Amino acid sequence: MQREPTVVNIRDFEKELDRIFTLAQQEGRSYIEIKSGDLHRQVGGYPGRNHRMPTCCWVMKKRMGPGDEILREPPRGQGATLTIRYRLPR
Repeated sequence: MQREPTVVNIRDFEKELDRIFTLAQQEGRSYIEIKSGDLHRQVGGYPGRNHRMPTCCWVMKKRMGPGDEILREPPRGQGATLTIRYRLPR
């Protein structure tokens, strides 16, 4: 029996970002750099035909705050190489 591919959503990306931020803060880090391709792989569904990379990138950008910066952005703004440095604590 073949299983349906997992479809991730906005909340999945938000929860994983929160988990990553919490772990980095517990380690005493002052910032963390997150790459969209890595985040999506952790959440699931990437790479794959039903990936949600635009959603992943949107969530990453939405979660930016003062002092955060985009280190690398694909030409169209959404792709596996989007890299953001988030300042900690959040």
